[in-house]
This record gives sequence, C-alpha cells and structure tokens, in this order.
Amino acid sequence: MLHSWDAFQAANRFRRAIRKFQFRSIPEGDVRALLAEATFAPSSGNMQPYQLHWVRTPALKASLAQACNGQKAAASAADFVVFAASPAIGRRTAEAQLDHVEKSTVLGPESKAYYRKQIGKFQRVLGTGSSVFWSPFLMLAAWIRPTLSLLPVGHLGSRQWAARNAIFAAQTLMLAAAAKGIDSCPMEGFSASQVSKLLGLPRGTVIPLVVALGYRADDARIEERWRLPLSESVVSH
Repeated sequence: MLHSWDAFQAANRFRRAIRKFQFRSIPEGDVRALLAEATFAPSSGNMQPYQLHWVRTPALKASLAQACNGQKAAASAADFVVFAASPAIGRRTAEAQLDHVEKSTVLGPESKAYYRKQIGKFQRVLGTGSSVFWSPFLMLAAWIRPTLSLLPVGHLGSRQWAARNAIFAAQTLMLAAAAKGIDSCPMEGFSASQVSKLLGLPRGTVIPLVVALGYRADDARIEERWRLPLSESVVSH
C-alpha cells in the first residue's frame, strides 16, 4: 500500500499545466490507455453523461488550436481530448446500464431491484426534470437557498450537472497521463461554439474543458508550485 501511495504522489506532483510541448507524437496505445482509465472516473449514479473526443488528425488539431484562442499549449499539443457533456448522453447511458442489469447473470434479484430503482430515478430526473420548464422555478429557489442551484433540474441545472461529472473524468485522464510520463494542460479559454461545430456536437452539449496532451519541451516554463496552506484550505469540523 505504501508503494501505491508513493506512485500516486509522484504522478500527482509530476502533473503540471504544461504550455509548451515537444513536437513529438504520443504512441496511439498510450493515448488509448489514458482514455480507458478516464472512463473509470466516478460519476453521479454511474450515468457518465459525457463523451471524450480524441482529436488526432492534423487538420482538425490545427482548427481546434485556433478555436482555443491562441493558447500556447494548443499550438504545440500532440493530441487533444475534448470533454463534451449533456443530459442526453446521461439518458442513453441509463438505458444501456438498465439493459446490462436485466441481462446480467451475475447480479442477484436484490441487486437488480436496487439498480432498477436507482436508474429509474435518474431517468425521471434526466427526462422531465431537465426540461426548460423547471428553470424559472429553480432560479427562484436558488435565490432563496443558493445550495439548490447545483440540483440537476432545469435547462441549465442539468447541463451543469453533466459538466461537473465530466470534470471527474478529465482529472482522472490527466493523472493517468502523469503516471505514464505524459504531460497535459487543461484549457477553458476556447470558443465553445467553434469547437462544437468542428466536432459536430448536437445542440444542448456543453464543453467544460479541452485537455492538451504532449511531452513537455525542455524550455517549458515550470516554476515553483504554490498552494494555499492546509490551515486555510481545509476546515476541520
């Protein structure tokens, strides 16, 4: 167990937001391995309301780099992974998961009954609950009680929920990359409309971030890492 902790800590400390990469490709098998690990990230109800778009063709990478508003990391990245999320993806996942449960020869009757109930709850929320009809009521409720603004209800709430879940997968991808000695840079400053058009994403999709992948250049800017002390960032109760 100590060895596992040491390995995680090494990967976590190696991971930095690299903004200048070597002009060197990443082996296809390594990128596929990172994507596979990202799918093991936790998600609400295991709904996995997102897709990971691996951008690897030169022409599309060049167009995507332009859509990232000239960010240095985008200009030299070997590959991109675009995280696209939506309630619609969550609904499809719910159907696939329910089909898996029904056909399973491993799950017992009690387990199947539990999963049917849980999946049914999410199907109802992601169905009628994501309707734009609920948005005004959620906005009013959130004004009275701010914590309610994070509920996966309404046009905006359901998309925010999907985006939050995608972030779990993005962090898992970046830590997996670090464990393989591959660098990354999470980017938020991009034109979502341009990226959506380039990838042909359906209406209602949100893109919480784009991750650039590559190997850090010898002259990449890597300075002392600063974080708030635990006394300020951790509140003990």
